[in-house]
Amino acid sequence: MFVVNMGPEKSLRSSTGQMLRGALWALMLVVSVVIYGSHAPLIALCRVGGQIPFSSSSVVLLIESSKLIISAVMLLIWDRKSIQLQVSWQLAVPYALPAILYGANNNLVVHMQHFMDPSSFQVLSNLKIVSTAVMYSIFLRQNLSIRKWLALFLLTVAGVFYSYGGIQDLEEQSTGTRLYINIQGLLLLLIYCLISGLSAVYTEVTLKTQKIPLNLQNIFLYSFGIIVNFLAHLTGNHSSGYLDGFSIWVLVIIISQALNGLIMSAVMKHSSNLTRLFIISFSMLVNGLLSYLLFKLQLTLLFFLAVVLIVLAVYLFYGMK
Repeated sequence: MFVVNMGPEKSLRSSTGQMLRGALWALMLVVSVVIYGSHAPLIALCRVGGQIPFSSSSVVLLIESSKLIISAVMLLIWDRKSIQLQVSWQLAVPYALPAILYGANNNLVVHMQHFMDPSSFQVLSNLKIVSTAVMYSIFLRQNLSIRKWLALFLLTVAGVFYSYGGIQDLEEQSTGTRLYINIQGLLLLLIYCLISGLSAVYTEVTLKTQKIPLNLQNIFLYSFGIIVNFLAHLTGNHSSGYLDGFSIWVLVIIISQALNGLIMSAVMKHSSNLTRLFIISFSMLVNGLLSYLLFKLQLTLLFFLAVVLIVLAVYLFYGMK
């Protein structure tokens, strides 16, 4: 009688599977960084005569619709058994709040421009890193160490440095844009940062507490997102057609942002919003490099300071024991 011991082979297969999952996860994070960082340069490539020729609400609707379609296809391919689940309103309703909060913040961004200059908004909006971390700690009951709080603070400072002047257009430096912000602007900015943190953390809590497939959760989330953005589109003033001004670059934006939305859902489901904050911070570096390569914008000392602070933050948060 021969006894075959399959233990080592099973262990090898398990180890190989873990390595493949780790490589796939790393690839997803890198792709997300690239997509975040390339968003602004792609929009710049779409400009005609310095103006954006398409309706932003149309693009947002198409992105939400694309995410919904992809999630439905993935549900059919990988989670067929879940289709037999009895889907109730109790499962779907929690996803309405994030859609409403995201919609509110999109409108706040536009409204705040009346009370501050764009540069001040770019700089101060980095406070949403702090608000997200605080709400993450409170609602998910995570006691972060002082070292990790310091890492998140460094991410915030890096964002401020980058926003204040990490990249500059040499031809526009002489215009001297005046910085200003009033009390109304500060209050709206505070609300914006709180809503941003609340919506992100609430979404993470909902994704993690419901024991249903992520693809089904995404279908709920994006369905409400389509409803909210469609209502916002109807209430807006549109002087052009729905698809006017579209180009190949707009199509790239829609596909990349849809893919990034799906990746972010996976990050919040299987990791955390803190990982998402690091992805967004690293994307600033991609944005700076693309702006330098595509538009010949100047990388300033503040850009390189931001790079140093982000690397140090990663070391403090993940590497230092």
